[in-house]
Amino acid sequence: MPALEYLRRWRLWLCLSLGLGVSAYGQPVPELLPGADGLALKVWVFHPPQKTHDTQRPVVIALHGCGGIYATIGSRKGQLSARHQGMTDLLLAQGYSVVWPDSLTPRQEISLCEQRMASRQVRQSHRRNDVHTTLAWLAQQTWTNHQRVALLGWSHGGSAVLASSDSTQKLPPSSVTPDIALAFYPGCADALRRAYQPTWPVHMLLGALDDWTPAEPCVALAEKASMSFKLYPDSHHGFDNPVGQVQHLPRVPNGQHPSMGVHAGRNPVTGPQAWQDVLELLKKQWPDPVAH
Repeated sequence: MPALEYLRRWRLWLCLSLGLGVSAYGQPVPELLPGADGLALKVWVFHPPQKTHDTQRPVVIALHGCGGIYATIGSRKGQLSARHQGMTDLLLAQGYSVVWPDSLTPRQEISLCEQRMASRQVRQSHRRNDVHTTLAWLAQQTWTNHQRVALLGWSHGGSAVLASSDSTQKLPPSSVTPDIALAFYPGCADALRRAYQPTWPVHMLLGALDDWTPAEPCVALAEKASMSFKLYPDSHHGFDNPVGQVQHLPRVPNGQHPSMGVHAGRNPVTGPQAWQDVLELLKKQWPDPVAH
């Protein structure tokens, strides 16, 4: 697709994510799910417009990064962040329902980004539990198409995609399992050490300049585990964010150069290209058109 078309779509998605355009989508529905260890897991459920409650449709489980689901500053404070809302609206427009498990606030956390790995109380084992709790709940919903469920995660949520699909770990049985899992710039070093093998097809979307969760371990993991990936040039961590610009984050202690901070921010060309790639990967997995 030509770069101008990507930029046109970027502007459209930016308007959606910032609430600047007319939206046909209703308010999200909060649900509390009985999670592992007695935790009440909060999920936000978004349904596409003009769908009855019993109409089956494909579902995307979306997994936030270390900063959580919500915007923490500005006019969107307390709402889905611009990236999360933009991708949600994009998927809703294609006829998918979107479910966002909140892995942080039920555990009394707002952000993990400035916490050292060793001190984090929310670990990938918790994220894995949250994914499988959500899958078990989706299996009970009349609107879930059991043959069309996907995972989509960013950063810490991308790592959760890996953790929840690891065939070397004991996974709870479920009548609903993902057909495909998509991970934006996950941390791959732990999975590489564990000889990870995916239970479901996994595709990774990686930034070539990422110094927070570098692409190199993910490329090595993909080669060992027969996974697919795409490496986006001139792209830092968070390159698909529809707002902001690349910034140095000196207080992030983890990354390629510990204690030196990391860089993160949007690339106005590869970001919308990656979002289009997400849609095309889902369409390739489910070639039959989604009824609107």
